[in-house]
This record gives sequence, structure tokens and C-alpha cells, in this order.
Amino acid sequence: MGGISFRSFTFMVLIALLVWCSSIETCIARRGKHWRQSRYATASLSKKKGSSHGHGHRNYHNGGSKPKPPPHSHKATPSPKPKEEVTPSVPPPHKGYGYGQQSTVFNVLNFGAKGDGETDDTKAFQDAWAAACKVEASTVVVPSKSVFLVGPISFSGPYCQANIVFQLDGTIIAPTDSRPWGKGILQWLEFSKLKGITIQGKGIIDGRGSGTVQERPPMPVRNELSGKMPSIKPTALRFYGSFNATVTGITIQNSPQCHLKFDNCMGIVVHDITVSSPGDSPNTDGIHLQNSNDVLIHSSDLACGDDCVSIQTGCSNVYIHNVNCGPGHGISIGSLGKDNTKACVSNITVRDIIMRNTMNGVRIKTWQGGSGSVQGVLFSNIQVSEVQLPIVIDQFYCDKRTCSNETAAVALSGITYEKIRGTYTVKPVHFACSDSLPCIGVTLTAIELKPLQERYHLYDPFCWQTFGELTTPTVPPIGCLQIGKPANNRVQSDHDAC
Repeated sequence: MGGISFRSFTFMVLIALLVWCSSIETCIARRGKHWRQSRYATASLSKKKGSSHGHGHRNYHNGGSKPKPPPHSHKATPSPKPKEEVTPSVPPPHKGYGYGQQSTVFNVLNFGAKGDGETDDTKAFQDAWAAACKVEASTVVVPSKSVFLVGPISFSGPYCQANIVFQLDGTIIAPTDSRPWGKGILQWLEFSKLKGITIQGKGIIDGRGSGTVQERPPMPVRNELSGKMPSIKPTALRFYGSFNATVTGITIQNSPQCHLKFDNCMGIVVHDITVSSPGDSPNTDGIHLQNSNDVLIHSSDLACGDDCVSIQTGCSNVYIHNVNCGPGHGISIGSLGKDNTKACVSNITVRDIIMRNTMNGVRIKTWQGGSGSVQGVLFSNIQVSEVQLPIVIDQFYCDKRTCSNETAAVALSGITYEKIRGTYTVKPVHFACSDSLPCIGVTLTAIELKPLQERYHLYDPFCWQTFGELTTPTVPPIGCLQIGKPANNRVQSDHDAC
């Protein structure tokens, strides 16, 4: 019994041991299989992460959680090199400055201008203006340290936006070649039909004077130049039909004819400008006003070969002060009434003026045969030095060899002269009024005019058909002025009245 039991026990233990060993191998085998799968899965995950580098990062910013690296990686799997991002090329701003918004500044250099003083930059100026014209309150820039050769241009407006600024800091020169001028060009740079146009800066407009055109060549070379040079000299800078026009800071020099002209304009401001031309250059008015109202001119230096300021028909509400004039022909109203035309000028004030070495001081000039009127004029605080004729009214003006006598005339009334002081070289006062329509309401106050040199024979004051009053003694005495009104003063007809 005991032996059987021992053998039975031993057999049972052996069977149990075999069963236990078999279980251990199975477990080890299973464990190894799972580990290998886990390693391959880790490698696969790493590979997938690397391959999705260019796109997976977008999920991080969208609230996704960033995956953690595998816990037992023995060798990092390199991520593939990300693709280079191609940045789209951004085109430069079209004709001006600024990205992403409409440009308001238009530099002529950006439109192809060279600014070397030799290349014709006319088209670049035209293109810059055309672009600026479409934008309200835009600025055309003519930069400094450059010289731009520009032919005749009309910066016209009816379709332009308002308040355009022409910033002139460089130099604009006129061509001396006759070809750009063609025939009958009346102006070089013209701004027309604009609302709120400003020309400003420290730049120069140089018409190059007689180099642009030739007045009348001597006979031996006349045939050679005939047809090559324009017969009419152009005005350097003209404004036509514009509202609220301002010119400030610039210099206009050596114009072939008028330097600065305003025609049919309203709301004009000119200040701190310089006009410079030789005193013997013909018909080179500094500032010429015609059919223009509400004008302010001040703080400027005007030197030219004709009137420093010329006020023509159709002008009213003109105020000129603190201007230096000379050389030149002084400040003039007229000439008016040429070829039997009607002229109307009113409410003109000229004061605080210095005139040096000019032909005239303050002058009113009209043609015989004209009609209309000049009224409400004040000349005040005018300092003259070496001026031939400081005070002039001439109703027999004639700039040709002979003029016919006519009875019709432009009527002059309400003309006041006060504080006109300084030296003269020919005659202190010259009043020559119409026989049929005398000057009335001429007032003289605090006139002190002395000859530059006593030893030369000089003329006394002259008056003809001039009526008014002397409110103070004058130097020299102006006894020729008739006090009061003419006895048979003809009244203007409705046709002649303004």
C-alpha cells in the first residue's frame, strides 16, 4: 500500500511538473510575440509622425492634443525634410507708394522720368498727373536734386478729383528745340478746370527765356530760322477756369513771356514765390490776372521785364501786399479797352509794396475807344526807389507807332493814393484822363516824392481832366489836380456800365 502510494505520488508530481513547464513556455512565447508587435507598432507610429510633418501641425492650433513620443525608442527616426514654402511674389505698388491701399502720392520718377536735364520727361509727367487725377487729395511729386526737361503740357481737369497738390522741389526746364512747341503754343505748363489745385515747394520752373524762342532774328539769318522757331512766346505757368488755386514757395524764372497767369479763376492765393527775369526781357509780366476774382498775393519777390503784377479786365476783389517789385514796370491795372472792348475792374487794394528801379510805380492804363469802368482802387504805403514815374493814370495808352483819337473811354472813379514815398527819376505824378470822361474821385494823401538827383532837369507833376481832392499837403505840390467834380461829367450809358 505504501509502495503504491509513493509511486502514485511520484507519477502525479511528474505529471504536474510537465504541465507547469508547458505553461511557462507558452507564456514566454506569448510575451515575446506581444513585445515584437509593440516595437513594430512604435516604429510605425514614428514613421507616420514624420511623414505627416507638413500637415499634422495644423491640428495643434485647432484644439488637438500633441502626441507623446514612444516610451522606449532606442533610435530616433529622422523626420523627412519639410517642403519649402513658396512665398507668392508681391507686385510693387502701381505708380506711387503704399501696399494694400490706394496710393495718394505719385512721384514722376516712378513713371519713367529720368531727371537728368537731357531726357524728355514730358510723358512721365503726363502719366503721373493722369494717375493722381483719379484720387482726391493726391500729390504729384517732382523730387529735389533733379532737372526735368518737359515740353508743353496741359494738366487739365474737368474729370479730376479735387484738392490735388503739385509738390515741386526739383527743377523743370523748357526745351530749347523748336519741335516740341509746334505752332501757336500760348502756354508751357497749364492747369485748367480744377478745384483746389496747389503748386508748392522749393523748386524752380525755368523757361530758359530767349533760348526757348527768338523774338525776330536779324535779316541775314531770318530765312534760315523761318518756320523753325515759334512766332508766339508762351507763358511759363498758367491757370485757367480753376477754383481755389494756390501757388507758394516756388521760383519761376526766365519765362519767354508771362511768368504766372490766372485766367477765369476764383479764389487765388499766391505767396512766398520768386519771379526772376532780366529787366530788359519784353512782355515778361510777373503775375498776370484776367477775369479772376477773390485774389490774394503777398510776401513775394517779383523781378521781370514788364509789370510785376498786371490786373486786366474782369478782375475784382484783388488784395496785394508785402511784395518787392523790381526791376520791372511796377504794378498796373490794364491796359484796358483795347480795340473798343469793354473792361470792368473793381475793388483793388495794393499796399505795403517796395519798388526799386522800376519804370512805373502804381499805374492805371486804358486805350481810347474802350468802355466799362475801373472803380474802388487803393494804393497805400508804397515805397519807391529810383522809379521813373511813381504815380500814373494814362487813358491815352498806345503801344504802337500811332493810335487814333476816340471819344469813348473806360470810366475811372474812386482812386485813392496814400503814403506814396521815395525817389523818382523822371516825373512824380502823371495823370492823363479822357476829355469826354474825366477821372473823378482821385484822392491824394501823404505823398512824398523827391527827385533822385536835383541837378538834372526833371518834370513837374502833370494832370489832365483829373478831379478829386488833396487831403494833406504833398511833396512836390500837386496843384494841377482839380478839386471836386467836373461840371459836365457825362454819365455812362447802360451799355458802357459794368
